[in-house]
Amino acid sequence: RPGHELIREMGGLHRFMNWDRPILTDSGGFQIFSLRKLAKITEAGASFKSHLDGSALFLSPEDAVAVQETLGSDIMMCLDTCIPYPADRQETLSATELTTRWAVRSREAQKETGQLLFGIVQGGMYPDLRALAAEQLIDIGFDGYAMGGLSVGEPHDLMMEITEHTAQLLPQDYPIYLMGVGTPEDLVESVYRGVDMFDCVMPTRNARNGMLFTSRGRVVIKNSQYRSDPGPPDESCDCYTCRNYSRAYLRHLYMSREILAYHLNTIHNLHYFVGLMQEMRKAIADDSFLQFRKNFYGMREEVK
Repeated sequence: RPGHELIREMGGLHRFMNWDRPILTDSGGFQIFSLRKLAKITEAGASFKSHLDGSALFLSPEDAVAVQETLGSDIMMCLDTCIPYPADRQETLSATELTTRWAVRSREAQKETGQLLFGIVQGGMYPDLRALAAEQLIDIGFDGYAMGGLSVGEPHDLMMEITEHTAQLLPQDYPIYLMGVGTPEDLVESVYRGVDMFDCVMPTRNARNGMLFTSRGRVVIKNSQYRSDPGPPDESCDCYTCRNYSRAYLRHLYMSREILAYHLNTIHNLHYFVGLMQEMRKAIADDSFLQFRKNFYGMREEVK
C-alpha cells in the first residue's frame, strides 16, 4: 500500500493512476465501521488497530480531510460514524449527533484546494433523525450530500423507504449520493427516488465471482448451461468482452481460474453499469424516465 504521502510525491491520484476523470475518496468511516470490533469511537475521532499488522492508529475528522487533500481527489467525504442495523434510538441519535459535530470540524479543516466536500446524512432507520441530520448538514453547507448507513443489513423495502425519505429532505440543486449501493435494480429505483450518485464494489467483486450483469438479468457464468453457449454475455452490449468472446469461452476461463476471466468479466460489468447510468441520464433529459423504468423491468428475466 503506497500511502498518501507517496501518492502526493507521485503527483496525486490522477497522475498515479493515469486517470483524467473524477475521483471520489471516502473518509474511512465505513472501514472503521467494518472493523468496529477493533475500533473505539470518541469525540476526538476513531482509534483502531490495523487489520494488517495490529498497529495502533487514530483518525480524526481533520486527519481524514488532510489525507484526502493530499491524495488530490475531486470529491472528499467527511468522517462519519456509520450506524449498524439494528440500532436503538438513543444509540442512533448519539452517533448521528457525533457525525454532525465531525462534519463541522471537517468543513473548518478544509483548505482552498478546489476539491469538493460532501456531508454524510446518518440517522439510521429513524425518519425524524434523518431529517435532523439533513437539516444540520444543510445549515453547515456542503458541496453535495450523501446518505450513509444504508445497505447495512436492513430489509430492502426499508432501505428504499429511507432513501426516498432522505432524498426529499436534501436540496435538489446539489448532488445526492447514496453510498455503498448497489444492484442495477437498486440504481434504477434510487434514481427514481431522487438519487444522483452511487458507489459499490458489486460490478468488480461479482465479476471476480463469475456473475455478469446484463440487460436481461444476471448470468452466473460457471453454470453448466454455458459450457457450449456460443453467444456473448449480453447480445445488446457492445463492450470489448461481448464483441469478442462467447459465454462458453468465459466459462472456460473462469473454471480454469485464469486471471483473464476476472479482467473480461470486470470490463463487461463496468461497461454495463456505466451504460445503465447513461441511459437513465438520457431518459431524465428526455422526460421519459417512467417509460425507461418500465422497459428496464420488462426486459429482465431469470437468467441462470
